[in-house]
Amino acid sequence: MDTFNYMRAFRRIVELGSLAKAAEALDMSSAGLSKQLRALEAHLGAVLIQRTTRKMSLTDTGAAYYAECCRLLDELDALEKSVRRESRLVSGRLRVNAPVSFALSVLTPLLARFLRQYPELRLDLAMEDRLVDAVGQGFDVSIRLRAQLDDSSLIARRLASLTQVLCAAPSYLDSRGTPESVDALRGHDILSYTLAESPGAVADEDAGQQADPLAGPALVQVNNSLMLRDLLEEGLGIGALPSFLAAPAIASGRLVRVLPQQPAAPRHVYAVYPTSRHLQPKVKAFVDFMADHLPAAMRGDC
Repeated sequence: MDTFNYMRAFRRIVELGSLAKAAEALDMSSAGLSKQLRALEAHLGAVLIQRTTRKMSLTDTGAAYYAECCRLLDELDALEKSVRRESRLVSGRLRVNAPVSFALSVLTPLLARFLRQYPELRLDLAMEDRLVDAVGQGFDVSIRLRAQLDDSSLIARRLASLTQVLCAAPSYLDSRGTPESVDALRGHDILSYTLAESPGAVADEDAGQQADPLAGPALVQVNNSLMLRDLLEEGLGIGALPSFLAAPAIASGRLVRVLPQQPAAPRHVYAVYPTSRHLQPKVKAFVDFMADHLPAAMRGDC
């Protein structure tokens, strides 16, 4: 039994003082409404309305039940209105996961603008240089930098693109020489990012895949791109940096691009979030904002 609908029907009967008028207002037959009233009384085990051929009147039980019906239905209507209103507002807590270097280098100024645009929103940003279970750990959105995403039940939206750029410090190249080919990289000290999808950073156009310039184990392996950049600037070797880190270092002269004639390996920035029939406004607002502003923020990439 749909109790709330039966309560609404009973309330309408009382307010209009006529079963026929109530049936017309509810767009149903008098017989159907009378059946609902009998079912409600049977469910409650009490007579709510005394009915004769000439008139109808509330019993004492019916009057008390009517008062409570009005209170409960008004509270329910207010609750539904509040939920519908909140569902259209960008508010509440937004949990986002993003790589450390990308968050610190690119996202920080954008997040400030985003939060000023949506002052009712609270942000919980977790920075991790590893792929996480977005659903299992309760994240609303996960930012991922990948050449391509694995198949999953998650929704992915591409926000921007970047490249992996081979570079080294001028001091290293002065002492060890500048490689002129991918093969020549095998005679150099290599610094690598341990969480990369592949160790290569140079696109192999013939194979349609990334070439691996490493002949053996890297001199240094790190799981954070900011640390990798700093070690490269110290002159420890050659390594691949995401273009949002490589570009400013190259522009300032702290690093030099290696093999600039070679096509760089592409990467993309994705927003990944759980599937839902009704995408939460806070998630939609965040993903739309990043799709609108990330490309411009990364325009200075190599």
